[in-house]
Amino acid sequence: MTGSEIREKFLEYFKERGHTVVASSSLIPKEDPTLLFTNSGMVQFKNLFLGQERRNYKRAATSQKCVRAGGKHNDLENVGFTARHHTFFEMLGNFSFGDYFKDEAIAWGWEFLTDLMGLPEDRLWVSIFRDDDEAFEIWNKKVGVPAERIVRMGEKDNFWMMGDTGPCGPCSEIYYDLGKDAGCGRPECSLECECGRYVEIWNLVFTQYDRDESGTLTPLPSPNIDTGMGLERLAAVMQGVESNYDCDLFRDIILHIEGVSGKKYKDNEEYDISIRVIADHCRAITFLISDGVLPVNEGRGYVLRRILRRAARHGKLLGLDRPFLHDMVPVVIGGMKDFYPELLDKESYVRKVIVNEEQRFMETLDAGLRILNDEMESLENRGEKIIPGEIVFKLYDTFGFPTDLTGETAMSSGMSLDMEGFEKFMEAQRKKARESWKGSGEEEVADIYRTLSIDGISTLFAGYEGNIEATSRVVAILKDDKEVDSLSEGEKGEIFTDKTPFYGEVGGQVGDVGVIEGDAAIFDVWDTQKPLDDLFTHIGKLKEGQIKVGDSVVTKVDAETRKAVEANHSGTHVLQAALKTVLGDHVKQSGSLVNFERLRFDFTHFAGIEDEEMERIERLANEYIRKNALVETKVLSHADALKTGATAVFDEKYGDTVRVVRMGDFSMELCGGTHVLRTGDIGFLKIVHESAVAAGVRRIEAVTGSEAVRYVGKMERALKDSALLVKTSPLDLSERVGKLLKRQKEFEKEIEALKGKLAAKESSDILDKIKEIKGVKMLVSMVDVPDVRTLRDFGDKVRDRISSGVVLLGSKVGDKAMLLCMVTKDLTDRYNAGKLIGEIAPVVGGSGGGRPDMAQAGGSKPEKLEEALGRMEEILLRD
Repeated sequence: MTGSEIREKFLEYFKERGHTVVASSSLIPKEDPTLLFTNSGMVQFKNLFLGQERRNYKRAATSQKCVRAGGKHNDLENVGFTARHHTFFEMLGNFSFGDYFKDEAIAWGWEFLTDLMGLPEDRLWVSIFRDDDEAFEIWNKKVGVPAERIVRMGEKDNFWMMGDTGPCGPCSEIYYDLGKDAGCGRPECSLECECGRYVEIWNLVFTQYDRDESGTLTPLPSPNIDTGMGLERLAAVMQGVESNYDCDLFRDIILHIEGVSGKKYKDNEEYDISIRVIADHCRAITFLISDGVLPVNEGRGYVLRRILRRAARHGKLLGLDRPFLHDMVPVVIGGMKDFYPELLDKESYVRKVIVNEEQRFMETLDAGLRILNDEMESLENRGEKIIPGEIVFKLYDTFGFPTDLTGETAMSSGMSLDMEGFEKFMEAQRKKARESWKGSGEEEVADIYRTLSIDGISTLFAGYEGNIEATSRVVAILKDDKEVDSLSEGEKGEIFTDKTPFYGEVGGQVGDVGVIEGDAAIFDVWDTQKPLDDLFTHIGKLKEGQIKVGDSVVTKVDAETRKAVEANHSGTHVLQAALKTVLGDHVKQSGSLVNFERLRFDFTHFAGIEDEEMERIERLANEYIRKNALVETKVLSHADALKTGATAVFDEKYGDTVRVVRMGDFSMELCGGTHVLRTGDIGFLKIVHESAVAAGVRRIEAVTGSEAVRYVGKMERALKDSALLVKTSPLDLSERVGKLLKRQKEFEKEIEALKGKLAAKESSDILDKIKEIKGVKMLVSMVDVPDVRTLRDFGDKVRDRISSGVVLLGSKVGDKAMLLCMVTKDLTDRYNAGKLIGEIAPVVGGSGGGRPDMAQAGGSKPEKLEEALGRMEEILLRD
């Protein structure tokens, strides 16, 4: 049975038992911003377990993509060396939110493995928490597992806690016995042995207690079920192989690695480690980038960079000295596209990100090797054989060098590594990372909104298709974050209605403004927010009258503001279509802001945009606008929407159903925002700025409609004013300015030439001041120069003319003193310019330094320059 078939059968099995099949959430956790990555199936359900959110189901089943490569759950360094560690894996899970409990969870787990998967009962073992007699009775009496195959374990292995306090409970794990030949062979070998004979397949967590600060466990009124089963582990067991890497989920990937490297898997253990590392990491890299993570030097991006560079490093061990990981993306997607169809749309983008990073790594690898070789040479000259921990850490942290690479290079030169010192720097870095990690940047939803939702308060959005008015009923009011029954004239607050045409800020589009009118009451709405999927809050101030919970009101969106926002939002769709046409399909939205004044669009691209490209993008966007294409909207299931080829935003969280917005034959996107009825309603789009905001991410800012007309008018006035200044027409301004700049450069060259001639003459005249001290020529003089650069140029000419000697020049530049000391190369073993200037500079109230042959200093006391210059003769006579 293939991994895909197992996944399908699992979800179908639990769907038949009343579970809602929920799509995998992003690897960037939306429901828990404190997590680096989604690392288990329960992450997207955390608020349901905490009772802070309600959904229209109490049972769920998922196949969740997970990454464990940072933070508390970090398997990165183990990957490749074991049969079952992964950075990326899929977790099958079934969940109950206050519905069924242990009886059903245990019975269904056993039935699925023995009946549907056909695993022999006598090869299955069970662990339970030491005090969980209830679980023992179910396993033993109801399911029929012999008591000798039910093992009680302690809190470390079989008791789950969300944190030091809060929901927790015992867990029960199902193991598969691979047989004596797969283990250590010791008579005492058991589930707790780490030899690999017993494979943990499924973990059933029974969340039934609430733990307080004292450690007291109080039963929860509605206990929950949270289970997790690694798809790769079950596939390996089902296919009769001992290693996850031997199952079909990795087969095509490993065959590809064999093909490009010429190394056969299982012929050489060292090569096998590298092949497993690459096979695992290429899956993690593909999924992380497709979910919007980019390789950078902090947070999630730093972990991605480490994974990618670790894979590239193991490629080098296989003899792959060229970028190769990007070519593995189609292989990964080929095996995953049926369940994750969104990967297909992102293939070219993912490949570009990877190849860029591979090329950068090769450059840093060369630079790092140079640093390592220089350090080893320096140590060898000093007769030392241990490379300091600081150097090992720098290579690891800055250049992505695994310590084994540094160790191998050192060993080839008869050296070793200071690993103790390295660990100290590593721990300091971990501490810094823990302190600096602020989470994913997602704003936590205030408890008051969750309370309202749990109490049944919800809002139906009725603002699509140009609708800006609705009759509604007030269902809740907040004042100072507390629920109240009414608002009086002059009071600020938040009003919740059962229905609203006001768009709540989400997806980059700002919230609507307008008014809520009741009987003799007017509430000015300054902003509309959407703290939860089905909850809208109107924020503002009661202008007159009184509004109470239960009142019938009319909600009215400000028409002109909404119209401007819609033009800008539709403008982002048109702009993205133009960007894809001009720059390529790798362009993906990675952020946006849409308000009534302007639009901002962030997108993936790996180079600055040329002026000619920008002109084409703007021209094409306006061609799309002038087509006056109908803007059509369809509501589809998320899976069906993706099949249409509609563009999705990287890390956007989509529900079971989504809106597909189509504009003519040039744009189709998943989007919940409000839009114009026809593209012609956008009017005109003008790009006003383009810049880089992160590695591989560009930003375009633009205006549409009347704002675009105003902007162009402002630009035209500025051009006319500038043209007047240089006495030409706006159309000839560029040519005129070019000529003026050319003349200016010619004048500057003339000035520099004249300065050079003057300096040459003065340097010749100044030679009369040369003295000889102890057989060494000394030239000390005040000079009149406009800046430090001219002082250095003058000093170079003087030094060249005296051939051998020591020079000290002083000059007053503005209200500062400047000193320049030069020592010819033949005398640097006797006199050091840096040390000489360091001794003289304090006289003018300053400090300085430099090389043995040239040093300079500045000071705040130009009146002391003559005294400072006199010190040189004293020093030379003394030394």
